[in-house]
Amino acid sequence: MRLLLIEDDLQLANQLQHSLESSGYLVDLSNSVSDARYKANEITYDIAIMDLGLPDGNGRSLLQEWRQQHQHIPVLVLTARDDWEEKVKTFQAGADDYVCKPFRQEELLVRLEALLRRTKAHQCPILEAGGIRLDELSQEAIIVTTNQRISLTHTEFRLLKHFLRYPGRLFSKQQLLDCLYQFDAEPESNIVESYIRKLRQKLGKQVIENKRFQGYCFKGLV
Repeated sequence: MRLLLIEDDLQLANQLQHSLESSGYLVDLSNSVSDARYKANEITYDIAIMDLGLPDGNGRSLLQEWRQQHQHIPVLVLTARDDWEEKVKTFQAGADDYVCKPFRQEELLVRLEALLRRTKAHQCPILEAGGIRLDELSQEAIIVTTNQRISLTHTEFRLLKHFLRYPGRLFSKQQLLDCLYQFDAEPESNIVESYIRKLRQKLGKQVIENKRFQGYCFKGLV
């Protein structure tokens, strides 16, 4: 699960990042509205934790902006603002849950899990494009014509999922790195080529096209 943590308190953000990553989340940090907006436009997130009081604006304004743009990322608001009027306004803006500071990290993790369960209950667990179906529950690729199931590693699954969401769209190597790793990570220079090669070995060479000096795009089997 990829999570966007929007929090300008660096000490709290680092503590939360460590706790969340220990629980299996891939966490990107943002400390401002503008940075969070940029990252949400570049990367598809499974869930977000959002503070309201940010250096360049109110997180609630960004939340309203997302909802107006039909970005349905689940958002848990984490803030020191505990009066009921603030809570009402934030839920009206599109928040899915609201936790007040100070808080216990155990409760935050449980609330995130519950929010993800509720979200998944309203989503189709299968994504399909180009003759390949992705089963998100088992994290397998399915060849539609034969119903053959192909096991994927966690990183292969995330990469293929990104391609299937945008069939035919051209992605640069850097865009794919941003999809797979945290913004401040420094993976090996050939890691994208390595995972593209593994997906081609499992699904077929024609599935992902390499456009020289431009990037990669998903073509599928049909």
